[in-house]
Formats: sequence, structure tokens, C-alpha cells
Amino acid sequence: MSSISQETVFQLIKSLAPSEKRHFRLFATRQGASGDIKFLQLFDALDAMSAYDEERVLRQVPGIKKVQLANQKANLYKQLLASLRLYHANQNADIQLHEQLDYARVLYNKGLYQQSLKMLEKVKAAARQNAHLHIALTAHTFEKQIEQQYITHSLEGRAEALTEETTALLGHLGRIHHNSDLALRLYGLYVKMGHTRTPEECSDLKSFFKANVTALNPKAASFNEKLSYYQSHVWYHYILQDFKACYRYAQKWVDLFEEEPQMKQQQTTNYIKGLHNLLLALYNTLYYSKFMEALKKLEDFAADSNRRSNPNIEMLLFLYIYTNRINAYFMQGRFTEGLRIVPEIRHNLIVFQQQLDPHRQLVFYYKIASLYFGSGDYKSTILYLQKIIRYKDVSLREDIQCFARILNLIAHYEAGKDELLEYQIKSVYHFLGKMNDRQPMQVAIFEFLRHLPDIKPLELKPAFVALKEKLLQISDNPLYRRPFLYLDIISWLDSKIKNQSVQQVMQGKFKTMK
Repeated sequence: MSSISQETVFQLIKSLAPSEKRHFRLFATRQGASGDIKFLQLFDALDAMSAYDEERVLRQVPGIKKVQLANQKANLYKQLLASLRLYHANQNADIQLHEQLDYARVLYNKGLYQQSLKMLEKVKAAARQNAHLHIALTAHTFEKQIEQQYITHSLEGRAEALTEETTALLGHLGRIHHNSDLALRLYGLYVKMGHTRTPEECSDLKSFFKANVTALNPKAASFNEKLSYYQSHVWYHYILQDFKACYRYAQKWVDLFEEEPQMKQQQTTNYIKGLHNLLLALYNTLYYSKFMEALKKLEDFAADSNRRSNPNIEMLLFLYIYTNRINAYFMQGRFTEGLRIVPEIRHNLIVFQQQLDPHRQLVFYYKIASLYFGSGDYKSTILYLQKIIRYKDVSLREDIQCFARILNLIAHYEAGKDELLEYQIKSVYHFLGKMNDRQPMQVAIFEFLRHLPDIKPLELKPAFVALKEKLLQISDNPLYRRPFLYLDIISWLDSKIKNQSVQQVMQGKFKTMK
């Protein structure tokens, strides 16, 4: 993983689009000549650099002394954020609403209480319409403050109405935060360990979820209440590998946005995340036709020139579209064809390196390695698996860490690297023991690979058949199916038994699936 510059202002400048840079220069010179604006000179110097160099900055901007540089960078950072806030205001309803709250405060301070109250009413209405109930509550709280301190009009019935509004808002927000906190905790659990691995983990997760999930009244619930409720259920069922239930709630998540299409612009990231989770559920249930429909919907949304756009949204669209394009190639068994998008993925991994967390990069490396494995390029398979194996924080996605090592063993065997196989086997055995993640499927494959060099050529095919039968018995237990989501070992065994490539085997399965 590449390191990130510690110079926050330099980072921010490098993230700016050309239009944002033009806007900043206009913003900085809005009050006259720019020649004596030191922070603008500093901006130009930093913008021209490919890597931060403090000595070069001081040479290019002689008007800034070394002792002044820290303050000038802080001022530049502040000015950049102010410019970006203004630039993106039209695309973000919450920025506009906060601005109107500021206006209401100014009117209040001027003693124009009626005008302030009218502004707050507009804020509350717009906040509800755009599902920003936390802003509605802020406006409501300010409104009560004005009503309590000043006699603006008759309070008959007003106090009761304000009290009821407070109760309703707090109830909605309480349920939203409760379920969103639950969804976040479940996602954190998934990032740490992946799917449940033992009956004890399943039982603990079910108890935890039952104790924390709240009931939903669809008729009375707000948009975000429904959204957070569906999100928590998607992660719960996904971790349990109940992909049919996961599909149902992911579909409800997406349908929520289809019923209120204006929210696609207000909460774009949640909309495309919903589509991605729907695609994951469809992929894991092998529902190909629905999968391709959902993928087209995601791609069409990305191609819409009228949608919201910012680096975070573009990164997520790259992540979700390319992850699911790879999954489509997996389902079809078109591994060699799938390799054509690897250069695009590698390019975008560099473009979005500041936004992509290590977990997502590891997933991409594993999927790329699997593409190479399916196409028979074992050298490249090993190259990408090593990026995972050498990652220092082995606690991140323990499941991928384990399967990367097992696939690495198989790739070494297929590549004919017998001289390295014994070392790899010892390394994997040590790792799996340390991670306490030795499930029946892993143990069976590991033991088979451990003795594979000693099996005589004429005995190989019966040995592959025996391992396949053993693994099929293991997969009958839903709890032990998790490893097969990451490593289609059955198709590899079929390729050895039928003397075909993995790609041919997968394409044959796809034809029968359709």
C-alpha cells in the first residue's frame, strides 16, 4: 500500500478538479489584485509540485519566511475549504440548509425575530423533504429558543405543537441512529472476520442482532429510518451467508430510492451502495439475469451526465462497477476476457489511492489474482496474491488472508514450482494455526496439497475425485460453504478430473445455470 503525504493542504490541492482550481483563483481574487495575496502564491507553488518539497516552496515564494510557512498553509487550507463549500453548495442540500441556518441566526441577532422564524420554517420544510432530520431538529431547537424568549405572536396551541414536533423528530432520529449504529457495527465485524465461521459465531451474531434491532413501521417511518433498517438487515444476513434474505433487504434498499428518486441526488453514495449490495446478493445466489439487470442500472447511473459527481462518488462507482464486472466474468467463466479490464483497474487504483482503504485494495488484488488463475496465468496469480500475503496487518480480512495463501499453494503447484511448495505449505500451516481459522474445507485442501508431491501420476485422478467428494460433503453444511465463495476449488478439481481448463469447466457450468 502506498504511503499518503502528511501535508494535508498539499493533499487537498492534489484532489482538486481543474474547475475547482479555477473557482478558487476567482474566489481568492474576488476583492481585487492577487499579486500581494501570499496564500494564492503558495497555492500556485504547491499546485505545480508532484511531491511536497518545503525548500522549493520557500524558494518559489520568497515573500513567505520559513517561520511564516505553517500559518500561511493553515490560511490557505481555510481559504480552500471556504471556496469548495461555495463551489459545491448547489449539489449539496445540507450545505445550503446550514447556510440558511446561519442567515436565521444573523436575523435573530439583528432583532428581526419574525424574519428569523420564517427562515427556520423554510429550513425545516426543506430538511424534511431531503431527509436531513438532524438539520430540521437544529432549526426546531432554535425556533423554540426564539419562542421562549420573545412574544412573536399568540402562543395558544403553539407550545403544544412545538412539543409534539420535538417528540416526533427525536423519535425518528433515535431510530435512525440506532439502526445506523447497528449497521456500522455489523460492517466493522465483517471487515474484521468476513462471514461467520462457527456455530458459536452464528449464535453470538443472532443474539447480538436480536437484542439491538428495532421494529419498523413502514407507514410512519421516515426515509432514513427505512434506509438504516434495511442496511442493518443486509449486513446481518450477508455475514450469516443467508443470501436470499440479503437479496430481499438489498432490493428493499434500492426500491426505497426508486420510490423517492430525488433522493438519488441527495444520497448518491447510499443509492449506489444499495445497488452494489444487491449485486453481491445476486452473485452469491447465482441469479445471473437479475445480476446483469442490476449491473446495467449501476452503469447507466454512472453514465448519467446529470447526476452528482465528486471524487468520493467517482471512487465508489469505480469500486462497485469493476468489482461486479469481475464477478460477471466469474459467473460466465470468461476469465481470459476479464483480464482486459485489469489495466483499467490498476490505473484507477492509483487515481483513487487516497480514497481507497486497504480492505478494498486487498479485495481487488484477490479478484485480479482469481482472474489470472482462471485464465491459467499462474505466475501473475502468485504476483497479486503476494500483495495480500505481504500486507502487514493480517487482522484485516482474515478470510481473504487465509484463502490467498491456499490459492497461492495451488498456483505454485500448477506453475510447477515444486521446489517452493514445501516452504509454502509450512508457511500456510503456521499462518492458519496462528489465525485460528482452520475450517474443514481448509484442512481437507491443505492436507491434500501437503501430500500431493508424493502421489504417483496414475493415482492423481482418483485422488482428485476423492477430494472432490469430501469437499461436496463438507459443503452440504451451510456454515462451511463460506470458503467456496472465495475459492471455487470444486471447479479446479473438475478441471483436473476432466483434463480441461478451469475456464472450460466454469463456462460449462454457466451454460447449465442459464
